[in-house]
Amino acid sequence: MTLREPQPIDAVRAQLIDFIAADAVFHGDFTLTSGKKATYYVDLRKVSLDHRVAPLIGQVMIDLIKDVPDVVAVGGMTMGADPIASAILHQGAAQGLAYDAFVVRKEPKDHGRGKQVEGPDLAGKRVIVLEDTSTTGGSPIKAIEALRKVGAEVVAVAVVVDRATGAREVIEAEGVPYLYAIGLEDLGLA
Repeated sequence: MTLREPQPIDAVRAQLIDFIAADAVFHGDFTLTSGKKATYYVDLRKVSLDHRVAPLIGQVMIDLIKDVPDVVAVGGMTMGADPIASAILHQGAAQGLAYDAFVVRKEPKDHGRGKQVEGPDLAGKRVIVLEDTSTTGGSPIKAIEALRKVGAEVVAVAVVVDRATGAREVIEAEGVPYLYAIGLEDLGLA
């Protein structure tokens, strides 16, 4: 294994955009989770679980959230947010940053401790909700609700790819800032 010199964040972001455009954007007729129809689909799991791309996602997302003070943990609704949180956790650790990760289940477990939010204790802690890509903002809103129930302070939602389809407005209406790393114009979709 060879260690590489750190690259400027603009170069890292450009590489990430190239990977997403080449490997995670599909054209055709699609029905999204929200029920909306689309002529393209961004499947970030095609790249967020790729050993070449996950570190890029971690670096770009850390750059996106670095100015949000006192964030202890990142995560969101399983499954889309899980690889993003893991990438931030690992890239953060490599940079000497202390971001823990958490997972929000769609429903509380019906056995064991019955938890909906897994990971460190988040009561009274500042957290950021993550999403790979968001159309309506529904998944981040569900995560925000679950996190507030356990006493976490949700200080932002951070999305890798923003589809520009209303998620930002829905999340900001909840009083939570919305950040995104890559827009449709970056992928040639706008």
